[in-house]
Amino acid sequence: MNDAAVRKLALGHLWVAFGAFILACFMGEYQVLERSGLIDALESSSVYFASVSTHGVLMAFVLTTFFIMGFGYYIATTSLKQPLWNQPLAWGGFWVAVAGVVLAAIPLLTGNASVLYTFYPPIQAHVVFYIGATLLIVGSWVWCLIMIVMFSRWKQANPGQPVPLAMFATTANALLWLWTSAGVALEVLFQLIPLALGWIDSIDPGLARTLFAWTLHPIVYFWLIPAYTAFYVFVPKQAGGFLFSDEVARAAFIILVVFGLPIGFHHLYMDPEQAAGWKLLHGFGTFVVSLPTFVTGFTVIASLEIAGRLRGGKGLFGWIGSLPWTNSMVLAVILSLLMLIFGGFGGLVNASYAMNAMVHNTAWVPGHFHLIFAGTTVIMYFAVAYYLWPILLKKPLFSREMALVQLWTWFIGMTILTTPWHILGLLGQPRRISSVVYNNLLTLSWDPYELAMIVGGLVLLGSACLFIYNLAKTQLSPVQDGFVQEIEYAEPLHAVTSLPEYLNDFKLWNKVIAVLMFISFGVPILQFFFIDTFGSSAWGY
Repeated sequence: MNDAAVRKLALGHLWVAFGAFILACFMGEYQVLERSGLIDALESSSVYFASVSTHGVLMAFVLTTFFIMGFGYYIATTSLKQPLWNQPLAWGGFWVAVAGVVLAAIPLLTGNASVLYTFYPPIQAHVVFYIGATLLIVGSWVWCLIMIVMFSRWKQANPGQPVPLAMFATTANALLWLWTSAGVALEVLFQLIPLALGWIDSIDPGLARTLFAWTLHPIVYFWLIPAYTAFYVFVPKQAGGFLFSDEVARAAFIILVVFGLPIGFHHLYMDPEQAAGWKLLHGFGTFVVSLPTFVTGFTVIASLEIAGRLRGGKGLFGWIGSLPWTNSMVLAVILSLLMLIFGGFGGLVNASYAMNAMVHNTAWVPGHFHLIFAGTTVIMYFAVAYYLWPILLKKPLFSREMALVQLWTWFIGMTILTTPWHILGLLGQPRRISSVVYNNLLTLSWDPYELAMIVGGLVLLGSACLFIYNLAKTQLSPVQDGFVQEIEYAEPLHAVTSLPEYLNDFKLWNKVIAVLMFISFGVPILQFFFIDTFGSSAWGY
């Protein structure tokens, strides 16, 4: 398979991803307008929840999955310097996933799948939504298979050689996704689809929520790993320096996957179906998984400092000013890390049992979620797109200045949007409601923050339109003769010539994950099949 075919495959995935993204952004602005209650004509709970559900699915499932697949295909072929394994299968996975998105969109847009982006019975969607979601996951599994096969084949052809870091991270993400998507797949196939088709009369919501918890939090790391990959393999080179440590980067990815999977019960702290001991175990695991984030922050900042000093930066902080702030990748990583600091703090609050009780099911939660996902993660998706578009199209980016404005406005808009959300959560505003139908001194105090959220949403929507406009103008611009731009991977400060197998393969770590998953989820899930709850078995017969 030649480079042109890989570029076409990657572009196909990325355009689906960003098409979903811009639609979701328009819906997001409608939601903050409707929820504020400031415009009576917009108030409609049915339209609101249909919009929220579609927005969540487009952002959390469609944008991320298609971006990760397209990014992964190009990473695999360029970092390993080998053709893509099984091109027809790759395109087959793409079209299966697209078919799933189209099927899921029908009940979403008609208000027949207003279940937010979660899979929590007794709230139930039309069966077509669940079938569409299943096809999207199956299409993504095809990508996982191709990544693992290419990883294994390269290792067989290059015994004893370190796998390129970019491919090591991508394969880690493929394995994480296979492990974590199994939870929601079991819930959908054996509970939600049979229930939606009328094959069974009822299901155990506790079992469903436990299975979804298997997926709900680790999926965040599935979204985040491409951003971390860009941190490690693109940013140091774009900043004009070297990666501080290749080995530390691999360790961070391993810890993220191994300890990011067997957690999730902090989403069930307020639920009765799991005992406090299991929640405590998952709480400890959630704090452990903050370790790779700290390691990543240190390594990336150290890499930036190396670059800044190589560019002439002096003194304790002089290197910061010496960085190429007009490089979109460098600017994006700085803004991403700033949002990660505050979003990560919110995550520690959510993982703490007592503090979680104060903010659970309040506006604090979407504030935290948007800061980590739409802030820290998506801004790096933008940076990767700006970097890859000239490479994939063999054309220069339409406007580098516009790219910088877009990144700054996204950061500013996200700050304006999420800060009021956090404050509203502390003031007791609930989430998962379309409007507030009562008035008192407390709810009146929410109004200024609702107005700020509308402003933040408008800034974000304008930024999103700038992003799509820049990519579209680049796509439609004429080819420039002689333009050549190739992908460049960062080199470590100290060259890596050999690695212990536990830093170069996943066989050991898959076994560790299997043990940890059995401990963390095995007994909590099996209890539903052996303990009757209120006279009903887990199967609901």
